[in-house]
Amino acid sequence: MSKVVVIAKITALEGKRDELVAAMGPMIDHVEANEPDTLTYILNVDAADENVLWMYEEYTSDEALAAHSSSEAMKEMGMALRPLAGARPEITLLNPVRGKGL
Repeated sequence: MSKVVVIAKITALEGKRDELVAAMGPMIDHVEANEPDTLTYILNVDAADENVLWMYEEYTSDEALAAHSSSEAMKEMGMALRPLAGARPEITLLNPVRGKGL
């Protein structure tokens, strides 16, 4: 069983990035309190584009990612982001193989 990493690019509607960050707060709190198999769940603002956010997520397994993705909290976050996001998130799935911290 190998770890799974997700990198997600989330683009806000013009000028809505701070609202998008705030709307993601409940999901981040949920992950912290309820998802022990989510190892890392970090929201980042893009240093060059004021409308872009990046999520870096690390899971213990494909099953942990599936549980996260199908959670009620994820469904609620999706609804909260709709009026703030300019497009659907762009998701990249990775399997880390080597490096500090593995």
